[in-house]
Amino acid sequence: MARVLGRVVVLGTGGTIAGAAASATDNVGYAAAQRSVQSLLAAVPALARFDIEAEQVAQVDSKDMDHAVWAALARRCAEHLARPEVAGLVVTHGTDTLEETAWLLHRVLGPDGGSAKPVVLTAAMRPATSLQADGPQNLLDAVTVAAEPGARGVVVAIAGQVWAGAEVRKVHTWRL
Repeated sequence: MARVLGRVVVLGTGGTIAGAAASATDNVGYAAAQRSVQSLLAAVPALARFDIEAEQVAQVDSKDMDHAVWAALARRCAEHLARPEVAGLVVTHGTDTLEETAWLLHRVLGPDGGSAKPVVLTAAMRPATSLQADGPQNLLDAVTVAAEPGARGVVVAIAGQVWAGAEVRKVHTWRL
């Protein structure tokens, strides 16, 4: 018998994970925040086994994140975490300010996500239109972590690893 997984809410904010380029071979000359969170989810067939709800909170290049977007994101996180049917959250984001957003959510939601549920941020270094897009795997990994019983707190799932949200740092501008 298959394990029943709780609902995962995926909140989109834009970033490279939602980016698009004119050519599938262009991994640097792209525009961030061009694809909706719904289209990102639709591009990963393996996500069909999860109970997912999606919401577009913002659609920005993460270098353009500001206090208003951070406040709206924190508010939506808190509201969804309070829902009993929600097992966890995923936030799709850009890498430019991912560490700032993770730290902020850790501080305002509390170290355990404010309700002993996981808040999993994820991102990508290549746009969604790339032949070698890293976003689909990162998104699948993030949803898997968010649905995992016992997962908690604000974390970042990227490049096959999970990092504490309060301690994550971007250390290279183009490496996966």
